[in-house]
Amino acid sequence: MTTGQSTKRTRLYDDPDGKFIHEVVLASCRMRGEKTALVDTSCNPARRVTFAQYAELVEQAARGLVASGIEPGDRIGIFLPNSWEFGVAFHAAMMAGAVPTTMNPTYREREVRYQLETCDAVALITDGTLLGGISLVGLPELRNLFTIRQHCDGSQPFDSLLTARSGITLPTPDRDSRLALATLPFSSGTTGLPKGVMLTHHNIVANVYQTLIPGEVGAMSEDSIILCFLPMYHIYGLTVGLNLALICGATLVLMPRFDCEGSLSIIASEGVTMALCVPPALLAYCHAAEQNKFPKEHRLKWVKSGAAPLSPELARRFINLTGVPIRQGYGMTEASPVTHMGFLDPELYRPESVGAPVAMTDCRVVDENGNDVAPGGLGELVMRGPQFMLGYWKSPEATDAVLRDGWYWSGDVVRVDETGQYYVVDRRKEMMKYKGFSIAPAEVESVLLEHPGVRDCGVVSRIEADGDETPCAFVVLRDSELDTSQTRDNVRAFMGERMASYKVPREIHFVTTIPRTASGKILRRELRKLF
Repeated sequence: MTTGQSTKRTRLYDDPDGKFIHEVVLASCRMRGEKTALVDTSCNPARRVTFAQYAELVEQAARGLVASGIEPGDRIGIFLPNSWEFGVAFHAAMMAGAVPTTMNPTYREREVRYQLETCDAVALITDGTLLGGISLVGLPELRNLFTIRQHCDGSQPFDSLLTARSGITLPTPDRDSRLALATLPFSSGTTGLPKGVMLTHHNIVANVYQTLIPGEVGAMSEDSIILCFLPMYHIYGLTVGLNLALICGATLVLMPRFDCEGSLSIIASEGVTMALCVPPALLAYCHAAEQNKFPKEHRLKWVKSGAAPLSPELARRFINLTGVPIRQGYGMTEASPVTHMGFLDPELYRPESVGAPVAMTDCRVVDENGNDVAPGGLGELVMRGPQFMLGYWKSPEATDAVLRDGWYWSGDVVRVDETGQYYVVDRRKEMMKYKGFSIAPAEVESVLLEHPGVRDCGVVSRIEADGDETPCAFVVLRDSELDTSQTRDNVRAFMGERMASYKVPREIHFVTTIPRTASGKILRRELRKLF
C-alpha cells in the first residue's frame, strides 16, 4: 500500500460468484501437486500431506460417505481436534453434498447431544478418545459413527471411507452457491443457547477472497507457512486457517492445541511465516520472550490476533519483546468470520485497532435509536456484505433480532478514527470471551440451576489485566446448603461433568440475592459491582 492511500478496500482476491468451497480447494490442489499442503504435528512423526494427496483423500472420503448412505443436505458432525483427518472430513462432507457441523472436542455429553440433535445429524466423525463418558444412544437421526485413530464399539474406521470406489457417483450442486448451505457451526451469537449459523458456500468463499487482500503488505500467498493451533471447529481457524491456506496454496502447520514451548519450536523448525493467535497466546509468548525462550532465529513475519479484544498494552509488549508486528482482525461466526483487518503498512500500522473493513463490507456506527453517530463518536457497529450468514438454524426470531433489512447488528460498541480504522471499545452486551472461547451466561446459568443446592444464580465476567474475561458465578444457595469451600468444589465439579471446562466458572461467590429487573432479567452490571 503506497503512502497516502485510503484505508478503503475494494479488491477481492478473485470473483466468488458461483463457486463452491470444495471445488475451489480441489482446484488449488490440482495446481500444486507435490507441494506440501498440511503438516499434522499430532502424528509422530509429523504427517506431511501434499496438495495432490489431499485432493485424492477428499475425493475418496466423499465417495465413501455417499456409499455409506449420506445424501445431499444431510448434516455430518465433525467432533475432532486439529488434524489432517479434520480437513479431509470437512471438505469430503461438502463434496458428498452434505453439511458439516463442527464441534468443540472438549464438549461433554450434553453439549454433544444438543448439537447433534438440534441439527438432526445423520453421521458423526470423531475419535474414540473423545467419546469416553459420552452416550450417543437415542439420537433419532444418527446412523453412522466413524472414528479416526482409536475405535470404539459401534464405530467404523474413518480409513474405511478411503478405499477406491470408482463406481460411486458424487452429487453435483443443484443450488446457487449463495443459497447452498456449506457448514453449520454453532455460536451463541450475542445471547442465549448455541444456535446453528447457516453459512453458504458463497459466504465462505467470498470471505476467504476478502481476507486474501491483494497488494497489501503481508498479504498471504503460496509462499506463506501458517501455524494454526487455533481449533478448526471454530470459524477463525476454519476459514483463516484451513480454507484460506488451501485456497491460496500456502502450507498449513497444524497443532491439536496451544502449547507455548511446542509452538515456538515449530515456528523455528518449520520456518513459519505467520501464526494465527489469540491474546492469551500472545501473552504466553511475551512470558517466553522475557525468559529468553522466544527463538532468536525464525522467519515469522507477523502474527494475526483475533477472536477476543487485544489490549493496547499487550500489543505493545509483544512487539517490543519480539520485534514481530501484530495484525489484528475482527469478526464473528455469523460473518464467516472476517469483517475487519488491520494494516502492516508503516503509515497505517495501529496494532490496537481492528483495522478497516474488508472489501464489499459496508459499516455503520449507530446510536440507540439507529441513527448514525458523529465522526469519532461511540455507537453500535452494524454491517452488511457477502460474508454474512443466511440466518440461524430453525431460529427465525433470533435471526430477526440480528439481521434487519440486510444489516447485521453486532452488539459491539466501536469508534472510528480519522483514517477509517475501527476500535472495539466495549464487549457485546451478554457474551463473554475466555481465552478466545465464547461463553453464553444463559447457558452456564441453566446448568447451575440444575444443581440441587442452587436456588438462583447469575454469571458475569471479571476483566483481567490482559483483557481476558474470567467467568464468575454468583449463586444463591438453598437453605439446606452451607457456604463452604466444599460446597464451591461440589458445584464446580457438578459443572465440570456437564460442560466444557472453559465454560465452568473460575470463581463462585455465594450471595443472598441476584439483582433483577421487574421483568426478571438479571442486572449484570449490579453483579459486577460486587467484585
